[in-house]
Amino acid sequence: MYWQTVRAVVIFAWFAVPVFAQQASASHPLNSTCTFEDGKEARISYSAFPDDPKKRELERDKMWTPGNQPMNLFIDGSVSLGGTTIPPGAYSLHLIPSKDKWTLVVNKDVTPGHEYDPKQDLVRAPMETGQLPGSQPFQLAFARMKATQCSLRIYYGKTGVWAEFNEQK
Repeated sequence: MYWQTVRAVVIFAWFAVPVFAQQASASHPLNSTCTFEDGKEARISYSAFPDDPKKRELERDKMWTPGNQPMNLFIDGSVSLGGTTIPPGAYSLHLIPSKDKWTLVVNKDVTPGHEYDPKQDLVRAPMETGQLPGSQPFQLAFARMKATQCSLRIYYGKTGVWAEFNEQK
């Protein structure tokens, strides 16, 4: 009886621990940070998005967020996006993919679990779009392009999109 119990516990641990570890790692947010020349930062925190773009086509012209959770933008200083100034603070980010262009939505509501409210939108900025040579899993990164410019780059499937955040002095 003792060895049957030990064997059952070992078998359970063998199969259950990797599942729990995978769930735990998927729940941790991922971050990408861009530091401007003066030391101020723009940071995006987002959920892991494990879907395979070959198996899941994004709905066109519908609000989308990776992992069905809004991305969060944190900025230390004022930046501009699409001609709109965004003051320092925290914001939620949403994407609207369409066939030929994507839109990046910056929303003032960062309350977890809240329904998206378009009345809270600060800016809806068009993103530059390009085609990638092969299908890519979801990837998001900030890259500093100039002393006062950070580029948000997102790759999914065969599409690459980007938007420029310019630090305001």
